[in-house]
Amino acid sequence: MTEPISHDEPTFVIVGASLAGAKAAETLRAEGFTGRVVLIGEEPEPPYERPPLSKGYLLGSQERGKAFVHERAWYDEQRIELRTGVRVEKLDPAAHTLTLADGERLGYTRLLLSTGSVIRRLEVPGVESQGVYYLRRIEESDALREVLTEGARIAVIGGGWIGLEVAAAARERGAAVTLVELDSLPLRRVLGDEMAQVFADLHAAHGVDLRLGTGIREITGSGGRVASVLLDDDTSVPADAVVVGVGITPAVELAQAAGLAVDNGVVVDESLRTSDPDIFAAGDVANAYHPLLGRRIRVEHWANALNGGPAAARSMLGQEVIFDRVPYFYSDQYDLGMEYSGYVQPGGYDRVVVRGDLAGREFVAFWLSGGRVLAGMNVNVWDVTDDIQRLVRSGSPVDPDRLADPGVPLSEL
Repeated sequence: MTEPISHDEPTFVIVGASLAGAKAAETLRAEGFTGRVVLIGEEPEPPYERPPLSKGYLLGSQERGKAFVHERAWYDEQRIELRTGVRVEKLDPAAHTLTLADGERLGYTRLLLSTGSVIRRLEVPGVESQGVYYLRRIEESDALREVLTEGARIAVIGGGWIGLEVAAAARERGAAVTLVELDSLPLRRVLGDEMAQVFADLHAAHGVDLRLGTGIREITGSGGRVASVLLDDDTSVPADAVVVGVGITPAVELAQAAGLAVDNGVVVDESLRTSDPDIFAAGDVANAYHPLLGRRIRVEHWANALNGGPAAARSMLGQEVIFDRVPYFYSDQYDLGMEYSGYVQPGGYDRVVVRGDLAGREFVAFWLSGGRVLAGMNVNVWDVTDDIQRLVRSGSPVDPDRLADPGVPLSEL
């Protein structure tokens, strides 16, 4: 357990003005911390949530301002020093200092790293052409909104959640979409063959041209602007714009250079404390020990940042914290809405049980191993997340026939 703060004027610094960082700052004040709170972010914007960037805001159904965690004035009211557009160059744990890009040295009593992730860049000829887009920051969503228009030809590279959500938004805005995925199905590593097929069929039914089992050889064009994408199978896809969604990697450079334990993220315990007792990490960047799963996991989804930031803040204050929430995420594509609770390693299950109408895309799927529910995904079925999470948390074997029977309430399992 972290020792309680005893300094006269403690300074808590949060590096990463992300959702996790903003919620941590909010929690420090809500828990009665009266010391100095500094929240530092590289982006010029105040902290915002990322799901709208590929969902409602990209589609045009949500206002830009709805993405922000708080208005900028809120931080002043809460005496939180919000420094945007500022890069931290160095962390010195021994001296308890940070060095900013302008040379300023900032001391801290305790520190939270909520630096998130950085997008993986595509490395093929032509990738620097005008008309190639990534989607991680709000200004990138702004740019994409301008090109996802009626009749535009959009090539989406990568069949993960971002790629599929962009493809859905583009189709709903009238664009012609080709989706290129190296694997045999989109989302196969996340969902397995059975449920990945649901999303492949969904996009095919909405007119997306799926190019599966092939990669990108080159982005071609003229005058420095994208015209087409050449695939490994020697086919060419015409494109007015290319959207790349090939994953993200945790932003660990600061932690690694400072000598903190790093392994697929900043290594933290169940209280979100790093190998240094005065430094904590939360959100995408944290590879945290999960007591329920008995292993470390790094979760890149919204709920992990939303809940991890407050947990880290309480841990920084010396409270007893065990961060063991069941991982959760959601997606909206066309008329399909889904929520997923739990955690399954690729190939880590022995069967999938479906309750409901699979063909009609109104069902709940469960991933089982040895009779235990590892995860559940509800598709166009609502108000079952709590029951699914209880099944996951229980760790007890269930009767798969009763699990598949819509007539048996999940709460009875």
